[in-house]
Amino acid sequence: MLSVEHLQAAYGPAQVLFDISLRVGAGEVVTLLGRNGMGKTTTIRTIMGLLPACGGTAAFEGVSLIGLPAYRIAQAGLGLVPEGRQIFASLSVEENLIATAASRFALPRWTLERVYDFFPPLAERRRHMGHELSGGEQQMLAIGRALMTNPKLLILDEATEGLAPLLRLEIWQCLARLKAEGQAILIVDKHLGALLKLADRHAIIEKGQVVWTGTSAALAADPTIAQRYLQV
Repeated sequence: MLSVEHLQAAYGPAQVLFDISLRVGAGEVVTLLGRNGMGKTTTIRTIMGLLPACGGTAAFEGVSLIGLPAYRIAQAGLGLVPEGRQIFASLSVEENLIATAASRFALPRWTLERVYDFFPPLAERRRHMGHELSGGEQQMLAIGRALMTNPKLLILDEATEGLAPLLRLEIWQCLARLKAEGQAILIVDKHLGALLKLADRHAIIEKGQVVWTGTSAALAADPTIAQRYLQV
């Protein structure tokens, strides 16, 4: 589905991405791993058209994403759960979900009713404003909002950042359910133990370059990889 080859990007004169190559197939869960400041979020922003690429390629289902505005990339079937959630704080839960609803791919898999069934706390608080939700509820809302675009590929940037352990577990369980349904997912997160259970493959970024790719089994079998690239 998603194919990224030798992607490069910069903030003004400062180049941040030098050589990012990764792929996500149908139904796969793939992670972007690395220490803080290595280029994970920048990679997501570049794929989504929020930051222009200055080299390399990115394509989704064979169609180039390079140069497309972000709304066209979303229309192609990429749904983003951004870092920091970025829900609409002054809108209700239901208004947040309706604001992004799209059914461009035949019959929509995701409707208000299905999101509420998937995230019961959101159904209970559907009339509450975004700023009235707990951190875990806001993360559920951010995921539900992205699902309402009926994405072919769901991209999550720091999916469980700042959440208490029990809330993190709830989010991991939700993502496991999505995987079981065949949802393709690209995820950035720091909790390696959970990612090893959830993901099929991993790409590790170091200073704007992908320096290692492999399966969960390969990463778990060689602790020196995490020690070298992931531990602070």
